[in-house]
Amino acid sequence: MTAIIGKLAPTKRPGELGIHSMDTFTMTVPDLTVADNFYRAFGLDVREEGEKLALYTFGLDHRWMTISEAGQKKLNHLSFGVFEEDFEPMRRRIEGQGVRLMDPPRGIDSNGFWFFDPFGVLVEVKIAEKTTPSEKTPFFLGSCPGGVAGAPQRSKADTVRPTRLAHILLFTPDVQGAIDFYSRTLGLRLSDRSGDGICFMHGIHGSDHHLVAFARSSAPGLHHCSWDMGGINEVGKGAMQMAEKGFSRGWGMGRHVLGSNYFHYVRDPWGSYSEYSADIDYIPADHDWEAGDYPPEDSLYLWGPEMPKDFVHNYEADDER
Repeated sequence: MTAIIGKLAPTKRPGELGIHSMDTFTMTVPDLTVADNFYRAFGLDVREEGEKLALYTFGLDHRWMTISEAGQKKLNHLSFGVFEEDFEPMRRRIEGQGVRLMDPPRGIDSNGFWFFDPFGVLVEVKIAEKTTPSEKTPFFLGSCPGGVAGAPQRSKADTVRPTRLAHILLFTPDVQGAIDFYSRTLGLRLSDRSGDGICFMHGIHGSDHHLVAFARSSAPGLHHCSWDMGGINEVGKGAMQMAEKGFSRGWGMGRHVLGSNYFHYVRDPWGSYSEYSADIDYIPADHDWEAGDYPPEDSLYLWGPEMPKDFVHNYEADDER
């Protein structure tokens, strides 16, 4: 945790109740060996924990993602972190919204409380350290003086390794419904949107432009998980690193408009994506971000290659497999 925020004290918005971080999430895939190969190539610290794979970033002992083996790729649950003093007030608020709380799923050791969102996504809220940065993540975009080579030889380039999970984008049947539910229960706030097609939501205690985003589909599912990089060069090197490992399908490099981050998406073996991301907009705890509603042509990317036609195809939806 301290490596992420540079030993700064976690920020908190006074008098406001809401989650502070996307702590972790879980999913199933048809073959753990394939998942192990993909995420190791991506630059993550992949560990076997029982019959599951746990994904870490090197240098941090925080589990960002857990993968189990099942018949198909499927998002299982989301876990959000709150400050200890906010745990019981959050429980009371969510129950007061008419949300039915439930026991943890079988086999999961949890001190949090659990519920389903209106679209069938299982959610956990628990006391956890703040893993969302408390200030904008440093971004390196430098040059070198004359007489010095700026780039290493390709054969000597370091392996690219993400620093943290930045955000996830989920499919949902109802974008406005997702905004309403996650704002009134978890305290997330709308950053920006494009009509009923996509929205981006941030945490009130200081977070990137979005912790979680929602794109319209016929059913819930995971579109991508995004991983923070130190600079634009690392994004490009990550794309090459994955292509050399046989994972050349994807989209990028480019720069988004909403969030402003540089990106390269790598398509995983199940039709979703892992994103290398750098220099995303940051919303401090004491800042009220003015949310905008943008037309599609102003909401996706500033520059980059043409988006693949199936980029927003939801392979977890029954009618789209």
